[in-house]
Amino acid sequence: DDSTESPPSHSLSCAYNEIGLRRPSTLAVEDVITLWLAAFVCFILIYSVFSEEAPPPPVVYSRYTDDTIRYLAKRLKERTEILKEKAIDPYATSPEVTPPVTPILRKDDYIRLKEEERVAKEEAEKKKAEEAAKKAEEKKKKDEEKRLEAEKKAEEERLAEEAKRKERILPEISCSCFDVLFHPVEEKMDVFLGTTIDPFTDRRYISWLSFVALAYNYNVWFCSARLAFPYHGETANRYWIFLDILSDIVNVIDIVVWQPRLQFVKAGDIIKDRALTKVHYRKSQRFKTDIISILPFDLLCLYFEFSSLYRLNRFIRIDSFFEFSDRLESVMAKAYIWRVARTTGYLLYMLHLNACAYYVASVHQGLATTTWVYDGNGTAYLRCYYFAVRSLINIGGLPEPVTTFEISFQMANFFIGVFVFSSLIGQMRDVIGAATAAQTYFRASMDGCVAYMNTYTIPKLVQNRVRTWYNYTWAAQGMLDESELLDKMPLVMRIAIAVDVNLATFQKIALFQGCDQQMLVDMLLRLKSIIYLPGDFVVKKGDIGKEMYIIKSGAVQVVGGPDNSIVFVTLKAGSVFGEISLLQSAKDGGNRRTANVKAHGFANLFVLEKKDLFDILVHYPESEKVLARKGRKLVKAKGAVPAKGNEEKQKGLALFGPKPPTPKLLRAFANLKKLKVNVMWGSVFCCRLFKSIDG
Repeated sequence: DDSTESPPSHSLSCAYNEIGLRRPSTLAVEDVITLWLAAFVCFILIYSVFSEEAPPPPVVYSRYTDDTIRYLAKRLKERTEILKEKAIDPYATSPEVTPPVTPILRKDDYIRLKEEERVAKEEAEKKKAEEAAKKAEEKKKKDEEKRLEAEKKAEEERLAEEAKRKERILPEISCSCFDVLFHPVEEKMDVFLGTTIDPFTDRRYISWLSFVALAYNYNVWFCSARLAFPYHGETANRYWIFLDILSDIVNVIDIVVWQPRLQFVKAGDIIKDRALTKVHYRKSQRFKTDIISILPFDLLCLYFEFSSLYRLNRFIRIDSFFEFSDRLESVMAKAYIWRVARTTGYLLYMLHLNACAYYVASVHQGLATTTWVYDGNGTAYLRCYYFAVRSLINIGGLPEPVTTFEISFQMANFFIGVFVFSSLIGQMRDVIGAATAAQTYFRASMDGCVAYMNTYTIPKLVQNRVRTWYNYTWAAQGMLDESELLDKMPLVMRIAIAVDVNLATFQKIALFQGCDQQMLVDMLLRLKSIIYLPGDFVVKKGDIGKEMYIIKSGAVQVVGGPDNSIVFVTLKAGSVFGEISLLQSAKDGGNRRTANVKAHGFANLFVLEKKDLFDILVHYPESEKVLARKGRKLVKAKGAVPAKGNEEKQKGLALFGPKPPTPKLLRAFANLKKLKVNVMWGSVFCCRLFKSIDG
């Protein structure tokens, strides 16, 4: 209602009353401040509420920049999550194409991971290689089976053809009765010779072959001489029969006892079975030749005149002489001696045959019928041999042939002498040249070196040392470089020689104990031989170490002091030095030599270079760790020589060195002066003390 409405002033008064305040006219200053503070707080609350619900839009200067920043923030957040996951699982692979810049693994974990990856890779490669080798082996096996089958078929065809041919020419020799007859003898010989014999290395067989060769030479020399010259008679025939029987016994023993025991190679295998070796010999062509050579045609002498013509079948056993020659060359240290002797024997035998032919021709023409034939004076064999020497060697001065037969014979002599003698002389030259080839190479090398030194006017002292080195090297080992000879050998032979010479020495070296044995063998193959003259420094203290040395022969001395006149220790054959520097790096002088070592006399050393050692250690990581650990221990124990480049340079007053000490006489005078001053001050003190007491 209008009548009930209150005026504004009344309403405001009621409002004031409701909130417990007085009218403004009656308000105090404290009330006004409180009212304003309440209003300000309400305004702040209302503003904060409205500002959260509707924030003002951000100010964007470039939408492209904003999108790029948001994309980078998103990628960084994703990368952070990935790195967190990889820290939990170190073997998880990252989806990113590029690897992280910073390492995400510790050093030990990273090394372990790389080692596992390397082992896995090696196992995969090894498995792949094994599969390839298995396939190759299967293929090789199939090829070998095919080859053996083809060889077997060819052998069967050959045997069938040979059987047919033998049926036509010579029936098969059955030795069953001989086996039964000689069985007790074979059993007794097995005790001394064994069931089988190696024909290449058994020295007993080579010794026996010398008797066989002697018997053969008896037949070829004396049978021909007896056939040409009149050396048969009632008295001489007894001795000839004894010698003939003795040579035949040697041949029979060789056929029955020795030859059936010889081992042989079949399809790469060494056959050592006695039954197989016997069958192999009896099926060979040599057995048939041996049987023919011992057929006793000498028995015909019982019905006919005694003659050496019936022993000519012994000449066909020439294989025994050639076998003896080959075996003897293989075991002799200087085989050229036998080659020269054998060639000389060939020449003498050709002259022997010519002497026999000349005597037969003289008998045919009639002794002493012409000036050309043998006149019958003196020893027939010696005179005819002299004629053969002058005729074949074309010395000249021979009597002129008269008849047509004599002219033809002499012309044949000249032609044979030209070809045969020249070929034998050429063979002799080749043998001697091969025997002196090494000496010729040594002389050529030394002459070339001397010519070089003379060209560049090298001092005489150096030239004399070079000549001494050449002469001693040649006298000591017979060659200038052993590696040239060893390189021609197969790897197995080189390993056998190296192991026999130096493996025991390597195993005694403390640094290499605990390493792989195969690694030591590989190191032995890298050794090089060097000869040092007396007084030569092998290593010097402070030099960079690149080699390790093993003393093969001679001695070296570890020296020091002024002018290296003090000998600390002498190392002899079998000792090792310089091994520490091989495994140390140049940091802090770790690869520097720690002592002076010089040759006491002529010293032959084996050298192993650092490069070769590191090439070997690539294949032996475990041994590399062992060597590195032992090397550090040895360096700590002995102490490394500091590198020359790392020495601290002195500056300022330090360049003048420390102050020299005061002489004793000056120190005595100085002490007297100090004593005088002390006495004077003591007197003054006493005077003042007495004055104070008097006062």
